[in-house]
Amino acid sequence: MNHLRTTPPVRTLIVDDSAAMRAMLSKILGADPNIEVVGTAPDPMVARSLIKELNPDVLTLDVEMPGMNGIDFLERIMRLRPMPVVMCSSLTARGADITIEAMRLGAVDCIAKPSSGPAAIADDAQTLRDTVKAAGRSTMRRISHDTSQTHREGSPVNPNMVVAIAASTGGVEALFALLSALPAHIPPMLIVQHMPGAFTTGFARRLNSLCPMNVIEAQDGQTIEAGTVYVAPGSDSHMELVGGRRGRIK
Repeated sequence: MNHLRTTPPVRTLIVDDSAAMRAMLSKILGADPNIEVVGTAPDPMVARSLIKELNPDVLTLDVEMPGMNGIDFLERIMRLRPMPVVMCSSLTARGADITIEAMRLGAVDCIAKPSSGPAAIADDAQTLRDTVKAAGRSTMRRISHDTSQTHREGSPVNPNMVVAIAASTGGVEALFALLSALPAHIPPMLIVQHMPGAFTTGFARRLNSLCPMNVIEAQDGQTIEAGTVYVAPGSDSHMELVGGRRGRIK
């Protein structure tokens, strides 16, 4: 007799200071047979104990909480016990800088809390369930964010070289780690990161503040130059290089 192998449900711990929101998130996630809510916590202190006790696969984490905010707790998690974390907060919907910082620290994704109204709640609920299941399939590891090392200029840049990078989930953290480790004088680099259009300006600005090269949001008609990274604007745009190494962004 053949037995079908089933994938175990994604064991999820919910961290939110609102009892009503914890109940709503538990109901939404619990409605999916592929997700098991193993516990809830009102703050990072309780969450820390439950993580040790329950060993969840995924953590959903609010930003504004008493005692320690979600960003500080996320940084501690990724430093001491890397695990898939989904930031679920009203701030992540309107706070681009907070969203980018969370993803730089290693959050798998940042989504807004469910909205009001039956149709909006249904859409947001499905997004939440899909995001948690995707997070459950991800693999976490420690990535150093130490940017204090000396960057060597190395060999001269090949005048015919262009570097192109495309990234989705997990790409923000990886890009911060990669670019901060490169020297300032690099070939022109074009980056397409799956990210809402409202966030890419802040993303480029944050990269520019932490990395040795010049990082800007790409604009139509720009000529590319060595030592510069061009970030495509928003996930609803395409970026094309016309004319090769001496060409322009379109």
